[in-house]
Formats: sequence, structure tokens, C-alpha cells
Amino acid sequence: MRSTSLFRFLTLVAITLPASAANVDYAKSEITFISRQMNVPVQGRFKKFNAQIAFDAKKPTASKAKIEVDLGSVDTGSADADAEVGKKAWFNTSVFPSAKFSSGAVAQTGPDKYEARGKLSIKGIGQDIVAPFTVKRAGDVVTYDGGFTLKRLQFKIGEGAWSDTETVADEVQVKFRFVTTGNK
Repeated sequence: MRSTSLFRFLTLVAITLPASAANVDYAKSEITFISRQMNVPVQGRFKKFNAQIAFDAKKPTASKAKIEVDLGSVDTGSADADAEVGKKAWFNTSVFPSAKFSSGAVAQTGPDKYEARGKLSIKGIGQDIVAPFTVKRAGDVVTYDGGFTLKRLQFKIGEGAWSDTETVADEVQVKFRFVTTGNK
């Protein structure tokens, strides 16, 4: 990620999120995915991301989250696969180095269960998504666990020969865990 674009992003986040935004513990947080290639599950994760979370359980509609993922930090367990997904047909990281999610609304769906609705942008294409998640509190530590199904072809991930869903499934399961401290 370019340092100037990261700086602009962090400045924007600092201006738009409430002062009660929690600190993310990146050592305990993760963004993972499972895709299927020739019907065989392929697991991976992103090693670098920035998450800004301001959550209010008493007023979830006031909650906000902004996440930026460094797509070049993908780890599939194979150096060859990691290099391949950075290419133009996949993430095209030389032109689109990051994916971004910004929540527009958070609603409670049950005890400690919520949905974040917002815009996910990958390769310059924005799509509205819903990401169900749970919240667990232990003192000032709050853990958010959730996920959603991404349709990769909606974002032109895997173009050309890779758009064949018999080879690589269209659906990708994305899971996240954000552990925060300093929550009120």
C-alpha cells in the first residue's frame, strides 16, 4: 500500500469516526477466505489490513466501520498462487492495491447479533453487501466475528479463462475477526 494513500485513508477515518473508536489488536484479528478450485477448498488470508471500528451496543445505528485490505498481502499457502492472484486477471494489485469496506448501517438481529450493511469495493467496482456478525465483550475487550459470501465475478476477480466457474467457484466465503481494546 502506498504510504500517501494510507495516510489519506487514516486521516479520513480519523475525521469521520467518533472519538470512541476502539483500538484494533491486529495480532488477534484476521480476515480469511475459502474459495473452491475444481471443487477443492482453498483457504487463505490477508496479512495486512486496517480496521477502524466504532461500535455502540446501546445504539447500533450509530456504529461505523471502515476496513481497508492490502490485496498484495494475500497468503494462500503457495507463493505461486499468491503471485498469480496479484495479476491483472485476478486482483490486479498494480492498479488496485486495496479492497475497501465502509458500513452504512448496523442493525441488531438478536442478542449480541448484528448486521453491517455497506459498500465493498474491489478493482474499482462497488457492491452493497450485508455482513452478519456477533459481538462478545470481556471487560474492555470486544471481539467481532462474522462473514459474508462474495461473488467474485461481480468484482471481475478471475477474468478470462478464470471466469469459468467449473474451474474456480464464483462464491467465496469471507470471514473476519476483529479484536478491539479500549472499548467503553
